[in-house]
Amino acid sequence: MKIQPASSLNGVIQLPGDKSISHRAAILAAMATGETRIENFATSADCASTLNCLQNLGVEIRRENSIVFIKGVGKNGFAKPNKELDCGNSGTTMRLLAGVLAGQNFDSVLVGDESLSKRPMKRIIEPLTKMGAKIESEN
Repeated sequence: MKIQPASSLNGVIQLPGDKSISHRAAILAAMATGETRIENFATSADCASTLNCLQNLGVEIRRENSIVFIKGVGKNGFAKPNKELDCGNSGTTMRLLAGVLAGQNFDSVLVGDESLSKRPMKRIIEPLTKMGAKIESEN
């Protein structure tokens, strides 16, 4: 089987306003090129943390009620953040962004509230380290 890259992917998909899907849709939209419209984006604090972190990585985001518009920067277009990326209490934000940031050309610091800071991150640190990422963690 030979697989050749597509010049672009386009389409429309309808998903429920689910927190787990919203995190992933926002991060994939940020890694895409061009504007993505996400309807029924979850209004949770965790998803707001993901959007905030993406904005601190140079991604333009605007909200219109339950619709989020994300102007993607491409997989290597993130800007080096000028401060720590605060994941709040969102383990999903921290774990997903750790994977994305491990492939960037700059250092980043992910932080969270007291509860998140106590959660184990070994299950993401080990595979990312095996792939060549350099990660320091308190836990």
